[in-house]
Parts: sequence; C-alpha cells; structure tokens
Amino acid sequence: MEEQNVQKKGAKRSFVGIVTSDKMDKTIVVSIDKKKMDRLYKKYVTRTKKCKAHDEKNEAHIGDTVRIVECSPISKEKCWRLDAIIERAK
Repeated sequence: MEEQNVQKKGAKRSFVGIVTSDKMDKTIVVSIDKKKMDRLYKKYVTRTKKCKAHDEKNEAHIGDTVRIVECSPISKEKCWRLDAIIERAK
C-alpha cells in the first residue's frame, strides 16, 4: 500500500486596487490601499503598496479599479496578473 503525497495548493491571494500607470507594454502598476489602526493613537493610517501586474491585452488604463491575482513570476518584479476590471475611470 502506497501513500500518495498530495499537496493542496492554497487559495491564491487577490487584491483590489487602482491603476496608477499603464505606460509599459503588457504591464500595469496597481496601487493597493490598506487602512490600519495605530496602536498608540487609535487613529486609522493608510498604507499604500504598489504592485506590477501582467495585462496581456493592455485593457486597463489609469484610474481603473481592478482585481489582481497572484501567479508564478513572469519577470523580476511581476508576480501578479490582471483578473478583472471592476470599474472604468470616469
């Protein structure tokens, strides 16, 4: 009787953010904001994280709200890909 080593892959992380740059070919820069409460002062502080995401069809433009999903590394800095465009810029 053999036991099979089956590794379950965890759910891939996804974030919703706003596109801040689309000047590169097939790449967008997405700004993700998190609000976190300060321990001492009990005020909310906004933390911003920028991620480069793969946009195969160059669909997203500056100001669009998008969802990005984690994927295997595509280049040195890109390990995210565009999943959906939630809302277009006005």
